[in-house]
Amino acid sequence: MSARDVDVVVIGLGPGGEYAAQKLAEAGLTVVGVDKGLVGGECPFYGCIPSKIMIRAANALAEARRAQTLAGQVDVRPDWSLVAERIDRQATNHWDDSSHVERLTAAGVEILRGVGRLDGPGRVIVDGTDGSRHELVASRGVVLNAGTMPATLPIEGLADTPYWTNREVVRVSELPASLVVIGGGPIGCELTQAFTRFGVKVTLLEVADRILGPEEPESAEVIHGVLTAEGVDVRAGVSIKRVTHDGAFHVDLGDEVVTADQLLVAAGRRTQLSGIGLETVGLADDLKVIDTDERLRAGERLWAVGDITGKGQFTHISMYQAAVAVRDILGADGPWADYRAVSRVTFTDPEVGSVGMSERQAREAGLAVITSVAEIPESSRGWIHQAGNEGIIKLVADAERMVLVGASAVAPSGGEVLGLLAAAVHAQVPVATLRTMHFAYPTFHRAIEVALDGLDS
Repeated sequence: MSARDVDVVVIGLGPGGEYAAQKLAEAGLTVVGVDKGLVGGECPFYGCIPSKIMIRAANALAEARRAQTLAGQVDVRPDWSLVAERIDRQATNHWDDSSHVERLTAAGVEILRGVGRLDGPGRVIVDGTDGSRHELVASRGVVLNAGTMPATLPIEGLADTPYWTNREVVRVSELPASLVVIGGGPIGCELTQAFTRFGVKVTLLEVADRILGPEEPESAEVIHGVLTAEGVDVRAGVSIKRVTHDGAFHVDLGDEVVTADQLLVAAGRRTQLSGIGLETVGLADDLKVIDTDERLRAGERLWAVGDITGKGQFTHISMYQAAVAVRDILGADGPWADYRAVSRVTFTDPEVGSVGMSERQAREAGLAVITSVAEIPESSRGWIHQAGNEGIIKLVADAERMVLVGASAVAPSGGEVLGLLAAAVHAQVPVATLRTMHFAYPTFHRAIEVALDGLDS
């Protein structure tokens, strides 16, 4: 095997790696992209896009049922086959990554199917899925986008059962009558609600003392109440002893056993950094995340982007970081990475949009914190909306500078309402300036005006 010289090697062609490879190739560099899985990564095939198709369908059912309160009688008959077909044909093209591959190769990227491993600064060894072996020397360097995989849980008996993760759930063609979901984070809550709206009896189990742990307590309380009202058996603070399967799943909580036809484990994701040669570039092989500087540099001729950086397991963060790394590789003069206003959305109904620091994080950072909460049902649009109008706006401000450092928008279309708040946190717009704005009437985002007024109290 002889070494081959290239400009850049990108290991992992999820959203960030795919973006970096394409932009660097379009800039005229010789780029090799390496991935053992589907080019495009988790988001288009097993994550964001398929799950949001499920959620869109489930929300349409919920809105149709609300017509009985607002408009008249409606006969709602859920049909999961429509969802399964849309995911299979429209979203994933039968889990075929040809469109992603063609876009990259058209830009000039060479794609190697296999496992890439670092072998020193700028050096990569690729063991191809076809048995081939490649040694690459990248004069500019390596972009590492190793991604994550579903977290495994040390629950007795779990590994011996045919449980679902996000990988299996997006391929479901027929729904079970009952389902246990382990994990009350964003994915767990989203899919719990979606399946419930399609008629599945769902029990949601969370070991922490509340669901949506990273979110504000007020946000979690809203979603807990909505899920409960829709018929979900939400249980937080549980201890899961063991799982068995005899055609049905039996989840032992110590004082009782919860039984269901199927089990979904949605307990987060873990990075895939072991065994990829980090020790050859001066890093520990057992890292959970890779530290980077503002240019996304992780070492000599090495950049890291995406989930492995620990800045948020979101497609938009991965692509944002990839753009920063591309600028650095091409010798541009910034702008560099700034995580002051990282935004995220949990696509429940109502949606939970958040940006920046939570109240707890702001206090732990030593800031003088003031907060304000406005209730969506009490707003003009909330009163008009009526059915399905649950939600809040919460603002977290630095009292010394009087700028927002964090905010949450729980509302119908809360992810869209978040836009103004994300801009305010990112640009450090003074609260006094925000108060001079015109807030369109009647909109959900008008509740922000009420929350701003509450910062005085």
